[in-house]
Amino acid sequence: MSAYFPVLDGGLAKYLRDIRAFPVLEPEEEYMLAQRWVQHGDTGAAHRLVTSHLRLVAKIAMRYRHYGLPLAELIGEGNIGLMRAVKKFDPEKGFRLATYAIWWIKASLNEFVLGSWSLVKIGTLAAQKKLFFNLRRVKAKLDMIDHGDLSPGQVRQIALELDVPDRDVVAMDRRLSARDSSLNVPVGDSQLEMQDLVPDESDNQETVFARAEELGKGRALIHQAMEVLSERERAVFAARRLSDAPPTLDELGVRFGVSRERIRQIEAKAFEKVQAVVRAGFLPALPVS
Repeated sequence: MSAYFPVLDGGLAKYLRDIRAFPVLEPEEEYMLAQRWVQHGDTGAAHRLVTSHLRLVAKIAMRYRHYGLPLAELIGEGNIGLMRAVKKFDPEKGFRLATYAIWWIKASLNEFVLGSWSLVKIGTLAAQKKLFFNLRRVKAKLDMIDHGDLSPGQVRQIALELDVPDRDVVAMDRRLSARDSSLNVPVGDSQLEMQDLVPDESDNQETVFARAEELGKGRALIHQAMEVLSERERAVFAARRLSDAPPTLDELGVRFGVSRERIRQIEAKAFEKVQAVVRAGFLPALPVS
């Protein structure tokens, strides 16, 4: 029973019931289990650390539902982030696993969402990622939800809040709004839904398979690329490039006890390493001119 790990194959409702059966650990017990895992590689201890935090993953994954992705997949990706957190957790740092794991869970979910939405269309700059993940929050804060297209004044207000160009706010808002449109809206008094009347203009199976294969390869390469980074490079790269609210160079400098310029250099070096791995993975597939 101790090695049991709930799976999503039995349905989301059953999974959510199952994970509630794992008790929340007291600080002393968590510390003891973490020490057993770090010092002795005790997989039983690691299992208890993971399962006791599955509810945390589900709670965070719920916040990503509005991106139109299956909740089961979001939870699965969040669980991967949790496992990474447990693997790297150091109980001697003095903070709880949940505090440390939240960052890894969000990073894994952010990467999954961005990959699913296609970074080519969204953009890869930190500011564009910040806009993608924070536009809804800012609109809600300014009471601009469900008001149709934003007015020029609203666009300017959001642009100033997130420090991005006005045109980026307009483009991202329209894209997110289009994604939100439901195809399950009933048509009149009939039993038809809007999706029943939409012509099928989807790509053929070969194109869909090729895109899925490329997306999967891209994710694998990113995971592979992260492994070549040092622990500090990985932390800086993830914070600056994968976070929904990237910290400033100054903030990271304070966290790591180095200068702002040193953080910039670490980020640039890490990006070069990741870029090299990704390019090396894709270039062999390109036709030779």
